Amino acid sequence: MTNPASNFAVNLYAYTFKWTAADAMRHLAGKGFAGFELMMYPGHLWPSEVDTAARRDIVKVAEDTKTRIVSFNMPNLDLNIAGGSEEVRTYSLDLIEGFLNLAGDVGAPKIVLGPGKANPLFPLPDEVLRGHFFRALDRLLPVAKENGVKVLIENMPFGWLPDARSLLSTVEEYGDDDVGIIYDVTNAYFISEDPCDGLRHLQHRLDLVHFSDTGRKAYRHDPVGAGDMDFAIYPPVLEEIGYSELPVLEVVSREAQIDTEILESAATLSELGFKAKAA
Repeated sequence: MTNPASNFAVNLYAYTFKWTAADAMRHLAGKGFAGFELMMYPGHLWPSEVDTAARRDIVKVAEDTKTRIVSFNMPNLDLNIAGGSEEVRTYSLDLIEGFLNLAGDVGAPKIVLGPGKANPLFPLPDEVLRGHFFRALDRLLPVAKENGVKVLIENMPFGWLPDARSLLSTVEEYGDDDVGIIYDVTNAYFISEDPCDGLRHLQHRLDLVHFSDTGRKAYRHDPVGAGDMDFAIYPPVLEEIGYSELPVLEVVSREAQIDTEILESAATLSELGFKAKAA
């Protein structure tokens, strides 16, 4: 019988506080997961803390376990590439350049990037936010391409492009075909967007999809079944749009239950028809 975990890549969010990225990869490969989305976090995986030997170790873990690194992600709440102050934008971009160089060193093909955040009480005009976002891409894309890393922009409830339509139209306005999109169905559900419509709308630019559970009263990335999302609706849509990458479980679980809840989420989704198609 196929291990349900083999149908998924797993985001290491829940392992950032007490595990190094390499140790978490070894551990989760032993549970059967096929790939990983590595999180940038101090003490877990942070460019200034990871020397050449540690970078080689991450590559070796993937080789030894016959798994792969699907993508990099970052603490987007700490960063703001569309912030009102130049100092915040510059600091964020400096860090992200380091993430891109690290991604290149360990062979991560993609990196998840938030479009930046607006003040919810008194937001900058859209044209200003768009200008900051585009200038950020102007700086980051050459570094990404030099490292062989594709930049994926994510829909985030706290971002200034929270829905599929505004996200796609802005990315297309920027005009670089090398900029992709990652769609988080949980983020979409939380803002009352129909995630199936979002997937269809983004299908020609879609590189990666995140899955976890939530309700609509509080923003969560819970284990499958802990919220009120219906996951049976997604496999037919993923098939319809030709999605072929591993689905990514981005479950934020508590320390004592990390493995159990992530593995149970993988099992539940597999029973609903989620299957790996990536080689």
